Amino acid sequence: MRKYWNILRRYKLSLAVCPLLVLVTVWSETVQPMYMADIIDQGVMKRDLGLITEKGTYMVLISLLGLAFSVVNVWVASRTSIGFGTDLRAALFGKIQQLSFFDLDRFGTSSLITRLTNDIARIQQVVLMSMRMMLRSPFMLGMSIFFVVRINAQLALVLVTAIPVLGIAVFVILKKGFPYFLKVQQKIDQLNGVVRENLINIRVVKSFVREDFETRKFVRSSEELRDMVIRASNIIVAIFPVMQLVMNLSVIAILWVGGYKVIGGKLQIGELISFVNYLAQVLMSLMLLSMFIMATARASASSRRIREVLDTIPSLQNTTEGLMDRNKIERGEIRFEKVSFRYGDGENDVLKNVSFHIFPAETVAVVGATGSAKSSMVQLIPRLYDVSGGEIRIDGIPVKAYNLRELHARIGMVLQKNELFTGTILENLKWGKPDASLEEVEEACRVAQVHDFITTLKEGYNTLLGRGGVNLSGGQKQRVCIARALLRKPKILILDDSTSAVDSETELRIRKELSRVLQDTTVLIITQRINTMQSADRVIVLEDGEVETMGTPEELLKNSRVYQEIYSSQQILD
Repeated sequence: MRKYWNILRRYKLSLAVCPLLVLVTVWSETVQPMYMADIIDQGVMKRDLGLITEKGTYMVLISLLGLAFSVVNVWVASRTSIGFGTDLRAALFGKIQQLSFFDLDRFGTSSLITRLTNDIARIQQVVLMSMRMMLRSPFMLGMSIFFVVRINAQLALVLVTAIPVLGIAVFVILKKGFPYFLKVQQKIDQLNGVVRENLINIRVVKSFVREDFETRKFVRSSEELRDMVIRASNIIVAIFPVMQLVMNLSVIAILWVGGYKVIGGKLQIGELISFVNYLAQVLMSLMLLSMFIMATARASASSRRIREVLDTIPSLQNTTEGLMDRNKIERGEIRFEKVSFRYGDGENDVLKNVSFHIFPAETVAVVGATGSAKSSMVQLIPRLYDVSGGEIRIDGIPVKAYNLRELHARIGMVLQKNELFTGTILENLKWGKPDASLEEVEEACRVAQVHDFITTLKEGYNTLLGRGGVNLSGGQKQRVCIARALLRKPKILILDDSTSAVDSETELRIRKELSRVLQDTTVLIITQRINTMQSADRVIVLEDGEVETMGTPEELLKNSRVYQEIYSSQQILD
């Protein structure tokens, strides 16, 4: 819990109050057998009804007091653990927002979801148990031992001898079980990944009639999780038989020795009965302690996974100069200087020695075969990834010298597959610029050729979209995403094959409107369409991660083999 003290200290008052509440509750329980011994030995055996009534009244009042403190303890502990879980989840989610694309790829989406839900729930449970079981168990154990020693020190030795035996057994069992707890969480990751992938691609699954295959894949993953849970459980459940055996042997020994003492007049019947009750309380405290230790062992595996994310230093963050936020993108000039790039720990560069210069307000098409690293190249401009070698400059200033917020605010990107969020069309359009007026929204939609479509909907701009814009076609989603990017009035606009799902006539109208409203904006267009290439000021041709050539469409028709092949193939298709 020390690792989470920054969050827990917000609940210092609750953490301070809980021990007192638990102490009073435990005292009210452990003192009862002593009163019961007095009732039997002094009241029943001597037929003193007054003493029975007096001691019985004390027992009822103490029980009510313990109940009241226990209820308050449950309320305080529950509120604290839930609040802690909420705060930790917010901290983890906030850290995920800071991670780079590379970091997110390394952890995996399904694993991050498991950490945000299942793993945090386990730690939240331990916080709750810490404020109840962890405090209750040692208090009850200590008080019970105090009272049994007070009753008879020789009998207490039997009990005190059993406790270390139990402790060693529990430690050995949990040490063997801990590796399996981590594996269980990893299997949950895998199962979540299967479910997530299936739900995202459910249309593909159904169109190819692969439901049976996906079901078998899910069942296989689910069975692997089941088997791992069983392995972990088989080790852990061994705690209870061991505990039961040791405690039963202790009961037999106490009754055996205690019986002789009662017969010899060295111990009263009521004291022996109260001793057995205290033995049950010791057993209960040890069971609570073992449950807490087991929960802690499982939570420690979850904690390791959460701390792995929280302790991750984002591989992409503001430089010292970027934090000063002195540089602003004003013209949109872009220069690549011998840029190389590789993903993560990849062995090969996907971009090699790339150099080119794009002038302010120029429209440049980026073309090349599939796998030529077109998308990788343009993602380096707003620093979604960092270059492995070389340098990228915007307006003559290295991109690393810009604040990331400035880069992302002034560079608009529209991807081929753009996701929309659950909410209305208007909310999605204003997502990048919440203060945009309705007039600005409508103008951006007219440029993107989606305004007329939206107005045909019954609710217009207030039409509710499903997750990912599921109730829109691919072309409609792309046009909404283009409008969303235009609302921010970027100085650099990157269109990554973002009209691939739009027909040629609509694309032509979009290009004309973009030329009209983006006269001061530098535009990069990744495209496979020759008409789009021909309308650009210049074209960059990539081949195997290298710039094959760069020039006007007319120049490339004469000089570029790759461009000529693209042009010829589309002429034949036409």
